[in-house]
Amino acid sequence: MIETRTDGRILRGEQTRKAILRRAVDIASAEGLEGLSIGRLSTELQISKSGVFTHFGSKEELQLATVRAAVEIFVDSVVKPAHANPAGVRRVWGTFEAWLDYERQPVFAGGCFFYTVGAEFDARPGRVKDAVAHALADWLKLYERNIAEAIRMGEIVEGTDARRLAFELDAFATRAASMAHLHDDPSAYALGRAAALSRLRGVVADPSLLPSA
Repeated sequence: MIETRTDGRILRGEQTRKAILRRAVDIASAEGLEGLSIGRLSTELQISKSGVFTHFGSKEELQLATVRAAVEIFVDSVVKPAHANPAGVRRVWGTFEAWLDYERQPVFAGGCFFYTVGAEFDARPGRVKDAVAHALADWLKLYERNIAEAIRMGEIVEGTDARRLAFELDAFATRAASMAHLHDDPSAYALGRAAALSRLRGVVADPSLLPSA
């Protein structure tokens, strides 16, 4: 009986933590991590301040936990769908498309969580900046590995700089999303997609592996 009550409390605690972090990532995607506070989350979710504080203990720990939660959501929303594609050019293109889909939906209320908090913390040293920088670096490394694999398979021409191409494809997508949000213009996504297709067509061995338009 005691174990059942304990398990129930643990489960409720995990559910509460998930609810707090789900709201936190949405707030941060629109307003940045400095927009988070234990008091605000307590009010919005109708949880006692002590209940929120128990899970995190400080604003910095709340921010770090929010970054980790955003990474998990990003992996589920972008990385896993991208890697459902066959290795090679189709996976590289699937990575680009998955990121655009993540922005169009959007997965986070304010758009790309990492675009927002990256700009917020890029000149502010500390643990939170390190966590954000690590997440963004991991994303580009994943892109680069997918491209390098396509080069090894002969689907992207030998001599292509995988790191540079990853940077360019990510830049096309990020700029498209920025324009779409800032100008309320969804056609920016089509511009980014066309630019990425043009860049990839210049380095693929078999253009039929890419969409025609």
